[in-house]
Formats: sequence, structure tokens, C-alpha cells
Amino acid sequence: MTMSCKKELSKNSEKEEHIDYLEVIKEGYELSSNGENSKAVLVLFGGYPEVPKDVKEQFNILPIAKENQVAVLIVNYNQKLYLEEEEKKQLAERLLGILKEHKLPLDNLYIGGFSSGGNVSLLLSSYIIGHPELDFSPKGVFIADSPIDLAALYYAAEKNLENNFSKPSVEESTWIIEQFTTQFGNPHLNLSKYEYHSVFTLETDDTHNISELKNTKIRLYTEPDTLWWQENRMAAYEQTNAFYIKKLAASLRAKQFKDVVYIPTENKGYRANGERHPHSWSIVDEKDLIEWMLSE
Repeated sequence: MTMSCKKELSKNSEKEEHIDYLEVIKEGYELSSNGENSKAVLVLFGGYPEVPKDVKEQFNILPIAKENQVAVLIVNYNQKLYLEEEEKKQLAERLLGILKEHKLPLDNLYIGGFSSGGNVSLLLSSYIIGHPELDFSPKGVFIADSPIDLAALYYAAEKNLENNFSKPSVEESTWIIEQFTTQFGNPHLNLSKYEYHSVFTLETDDTHNISELKNTKIRLYTEPDTLWWQENRMAAYEQTNAFYIKKLAASLRAKQFKDVVYIPTENKGYRANGERHPHSWSIVDEKDLIEWMLSE
């Protein structure tokens, strides 16, 4: 990637001014920052079971963020594949309160998340931008292999149960079918509730829940390792998050969204314990992410 239009990242140097970083650990979030001296703020949401400790273990963002005076706020808000309007309001107000409490800059804010945390990031960012009375808005938002199409997630779960191939797949798919049927009914019979709550519905090309992001920088990370999914889950490409993320990128570009970058990676998906898995935080390059945040 050319650096001609980017601010050079800081390098460790004895000549650099010493920066004291404040580490705040609370039940609702964990923050690493130097307060009002921060150049930017990165807000992170983990995947379905992840608390901030898990995010820090899987995503080694803090060292490069600290070098470049970027505050990192990891919000302990998970187990959400979608957000109701009141939840968006409460979460936006809560985030604003945290930023103000720690005197963090409101004018250079980025929000991102892994898996379901990416869904939260997109939905929340669009809500904030659509409510200017909040007096802050993200400049950019990113997702890492997020299940953005809830109806597609239901359909994939049905196929996984039919295949009955791997225990993790069967357990997750059983949960999805039970939860979604209770909340939304069957998408084969009524798609509207799925559309209403989803980031994206491919069947109808619906993106109304992120319509306010038209002028916001968007990054869509995914690792479309079709062989891994076939061998380990007996899942076709059309059953993976990667398939729908690519379709979303095309849809947003067709709708004239200003800055949408689709980033398919290859052999970057690994868990912190070394386990190969394309559905991992590691598909996001930390250095490149910070460069993106600090670019004009």
C-alpha cells in the first residue's frame, strides 16, 4: 500500500516525547488512552461471547495504537446480532458519555467490530450519524467477517443442520434457528422482520439500516477461504459471511456510497492459540488499520 497520501506512523524513539497512557478497566468497558492528547479514538466491539479481555487477546491493536496516540475503547457489549431502536439510542448515549468523561476527541472517531460486533458497529454508526443532536459522529467504520444478513444466517443454519457434519456448526445452527424463529418467525414465510433488523438483506438488496453511512469511510474485512469451510464445516461459499460481505460491498457502491473498501484476505485467519480459522480478528492488519484512521 502506498504511503504517499497517508500520515507516517510514529516509530519508537528515545527522542519522542514520553506519553503516559491511562488504562481504565471497568465492568462496561476497557480504555487505553492519553485522554485529550489522543489523536483519534478507536471503539471496538467483540464477537458474540467476547469481553474486552478476549478482544485484547485476539486482536493485538494496543501497541501500534499507543505508538500513534490512538485511544482504544473496547466496549463490553456483546451477544447482539441486531439492535432495536431503543438499544441504539442507549448505546450511543453511553458511548458519548464515556468519550466525554475521559476527555477523548469527538472529531476523529472510528468504530469497528468482529463478527456480531461488526453488525453492532455498522448499525450504531448509522444511528449516530442520523442523529446530529448527539454532537458526535464516526469518520469511519469497519467489520471483520460479520454475519450481516440475518435471513441468510437462518438459511445457512438450516443447511448445516441438514448436513449434520460438525458439532460446532450443529450447536450454533440449532441456536440460530431457535432464537430467530422466536424473534422473527420463519424468513421463508415472512422476510420483513429480518429485513427490518439486518444490516443487509441480499434477497431484496435492502440496506436501510446503514443508509446514513453514505459519506462515511467503510472497510469490510473477510477471508473467503472456501476450502476451509468445505473441509471443516461442509459449508458452501454461499453459506459464509464472506459471500454476503462481498455482495454488500457491491450493493453499497451501486448506491453511490462514497468510500467502501472490500478487503478479502488470504491465510491471515488464526486464533491467538495458533488455531487456523478464517473467522478471526487476525484478518484485520493492525498497522494498516491505524494508517487508515490517521489518513486524511
